[in-house]
Amino acid sequence: MTGNVLTSGKFTKLAQKLSPNALKIGAGGAVLCTVALLFPQSKLGLLILAVGAVLLWSALIVRFVSWRHTNARNRIHASISAFVEHDAAPSFTTDSDGVIDYENIAAIQRFGKRGGQTQFGALEAMFAAPNATFSRLQACALAKGAAREDVVMGQGHMRLSVHSIGDGGFLWRLEDMADRSIKSTIDSIALPMLTLSKNGSVLFSNDALRRLIGHRDSQLDRIITDLPLRAGDIHMLAGAEGRIYARVAVFDTPPQGQEVYFLPEKTPNVNDWDAFDALPVALLRVGLDGSITQSNRPAREILSVIGTEGLSLGDVVEGLGRSVVDWVSEVAMGRARKPEFVRASRSNNDTFLQVSLNRIESKDTVELIAVLSDATELKSLEAQFVQSQKMQAIGQLAGGVAHDFNNLLTAISGHCDLLLLRHDRADPDYGDLVQIHQNANRAASLVGQLLAFSRKQTLKPEVIDLRDTLADLTHLLNRLVGEKVSLTLSHDAGLLPIRVDKRQLEQVVMNLVVNARDAMVAGGEIKVETRNEILTADLVRDRASVPEGEYVLVKVTDQGVGIPPERLQKIFEPFFTTKRTGEGTGLGLSTAYGIIKQTGGFIFVDSVVGSGTSFSIYLPAHTALAEAIVEVTPPVATVSTNYAERGTGVILLVEDEAPVRAFASRALRMRGYTVIEADCAEEALETLADPELTVDIFVTDVIMPGMDGPTWVSEALKARPNVKVVFVSGYAEDHFSEQQARIPNSVFLPKPFSLSELTSTVQEQLL
Repeated sequence: MTGNVLTSGKFTKLAQKLSPNALKIGAGGAVLCTVALLFPQSKLGLLILAVGAVLLWSALIVRFVSWRHTNARNRIHASISAFVEHDAAPSFTTDSDGVIDYENIAAIQRFGKRGGQTQFGALEAMFAAPNATFSRLQACALAKGAAREDVVMGQGHMRLSVHSIGDGGFLWRLEDMADRSIKSTIDSIALPMLTLSKNGSVLFSNDALRRLIGHRDSQLDRIITDLPLRAGDIHMLAGAEGRIYARVAVFDTPPQGQEVYFLPEKTPNVNDWDAFDALPVALLRVGLDGSITQSNRPAREILSVIGTEGLSLGDVVEGLGRSVVDWVSEVAMGRARKPEFVRASRSNNDTFLQVSLNRIESKDTVELIAVLSDATELKSLEAQFVQSQKMQAIGQLAGGVAHDFNNLLTAISGHCDLLLLRHDRADPDYGDLVQIHQNANRAASLVGQLLAFSRKQTLKPEVIDLRDTLADLTHLLNRLVGEKVSLTLSHDAGLLPIRVDKRQLEQVVMNLVVNARDAMVAGGEIKVETRNEILTADLVRDRASVPEGEYVLVKVTDQGVGIPPERLQKIFEPFFTTKRTGEGTGLGLSTAYGIIKQTGGFIFVDSVVGSGTSFSIYLPAHTALAEAIVEVTPPVATVSTNYAERGTGVILLVEDEAPVRAFASRALRMRGYTVIEADCAEEALETLADPELTVDIFVTDVIMPGMDGPTWVSEALKARPNVKVVFVSGYAEDHFSEQQARIPNSVFLPKPFSLSELTSTVQEQLL
């Protein structure tokens, strides 16, 4: 039967819910009974009468059950009141919704009158997340009848217990732990101590600590004056009558708290070494054998040691380059006073120190005092400066070598072109001449890589969509990586345009992909990713600073062997390679570095040995603002692939390199031009002093002994403003782009140039 009807507990709860509406239900039943009298001896009247009677009886039952429940609850509360009214611990009762019904004297004194409020609102200010704590305990009490939990509150530890009473009621009790278990246990400890919460606030301090320092405080910095806490070290305590020295022991306690114990030590005299612990200078006392006899706290911190007993100076520093004993002996004899830079050998990080040893004489002995200074930042700046100077020197060397090589290659390939004009394919010498020409072009490509590293290569920037460029390059890249390696490309859907030399950027990507392939002998996957990157602040890494702004990020990642950390700083240097002899020139990454830097971008490398390497390239996005402020670049000669037709006109050829001048003059004369030669700018101006001489075009080298090309051309154009100009140079165009921009009707032809390139450029200028 109990399975088909409501249980008494459920019925009681239902009656409680309906109790406020019992009068309305009874009134409704009475109305229905009255209405039934209007339909005597009819079925409708009997039905209405029956419904009204049911409602009347229901109202009476609900009121009766509610009255019984209220009586029962009042009896329970009366019993609880008699039991906990004078309890020293705050106690109160709540219903299932957390509304407070009853509170004892201790609760009223502690929290004030809270009847009718929820327990969450009443105790919210005492500890964090009361809602979660009360809900958890109440659910446990419903299941087991009672529950308790020790919580950390703003005023110390507290034990919160709850008991289920009656139908849906709860009795809560808050017991201060400090008054009982903690106080009774800890105060009996003679050793001064305190407990800390997880955020470092003082929860409790025992009587021994109060007697030691003469006061009790809830702020740790008012108890310990030389924070942060250092387990095992000596700290200074703020005593009522002055400083008190004590060694500290720290123990972790759940949940995430700490217990701190203090072992008082003899208060040092002013002249005692331990008094130097308060100084912000790291000091060591060193014997003549290099042993450390004493140390202060800053010294132990900078050396990353707890104590220095039994240690020598050579045990804690390294990188001196000679024996520490010899250095100490020289200082003791007064022969060495220069500070030395060393590395702290026991530090987890690279910590560099500047150590100054000073000789101190007493009545009977000679000792040394070592002053330690953190020189990590100084050494880092020094390393950056040395690296910058080295890269700059290599760049200057590469640029100078490239210039001289370009002159030689111009003469070699030029005279080879002249020979090829006099030999047809049937000639036995034709194949040899072709080989000379091809190898000269290979040499020119190598020189181009040197110029790229030194950022002196002539670039032809254009606005491109990187997705289209890489799509066109995909077929070639797949052929390069082979069958063992798979190539994956992914692009940002809204990739911003960039302004770069398309051909040079393709060379960069090819170099990185080839290096990734070579790093994966057993095969793997190479990922080429592009995406927009917006930097809201400067990105500082690897001794470079990327300004804030919009960038397109190109990332090439492999699954290869990785690069050891000691080699990462050298991989962009020319001729440095991790490959075996004959497998690489060491110019691939240096070329990529130079091209990216000359484009205005940045390249970084991340590598984990055994996991792979990732190169990240940041290229400035070409936005509308960038397009508005981009500089107009001087024109560069566009070369036709066909030999130029015969032309007419007078050319003044100024070139200090005799082989280049000889080739150029012969090539131009063969095309029908009249050529006047000069080996320097001064000779060219003397030639032009003849007013009867007519010259149609100047072909001049840029860098020459004495007056350079743009300078003498500017002087000559004052009297001959309509003469066209072709500048040639083994250096990059940016060496004189500003000067060239001021010279009208001028173009630039980089060395090495072929016969057809020279004659086509001259012909196009004369049109």
